[in-house]
Amino acid sequence: MSEDAKALANRLEAFSREVVAFVEGCSPEAWAKTCAPEQWSVGVTARHIAEGHYEVLRLAQAVAAGRGLPPVTAEMLTEAANRHAREHSGCTKEEVLGLLRANGAALADFARRLPPSEIARTGRLTLMDADVTAPRLIELVVLESAREHFEHMKDAVG
Repeated sequence: MSEDAKALANRLEAFSREVVAFVEGCSPEAWAKTCAPEQWSVGVTARHIAEGHYEVLRLAQAVAAGRGLPPVTAEMLTEAANRHAREHSGCTKEEVLGLLRANGAALADFARRLPPSEIARTGRLTLMDADVTAPRLIELVVLESAREHFEHMKDAVG
């Protein structure tokens, strides 16, 4: 295991713990509050992180294996996120906590076990018109984008 892979896994675990602790502390009123930028409830936004952002595992595995990434546009991401929000508007705290724990652990485990030979492989991220490694993809999706959603959740609750 490389030190970079270990450090990334530790950062992912810390983020997951932070989100789980926040969700655990949400009252029913907090769960229903609206995150202004997304126009989704705190609960739906948490589920978006748990399922949508941790979906990066599948993509990072593809990059690490040299299979590349599917082309994705901003419009595609927005459409998928809004569809997810509609389909899961009634999600429960218990459901979301289960997804956060399981998917967060799986992603951290993948990052921790990423061998040096696969860390440097890249895939084309059409959304950014750039080549990215699996670790960089994870950082962009979880430690930047999901972190931003998490900040919106905290802002909504106050």
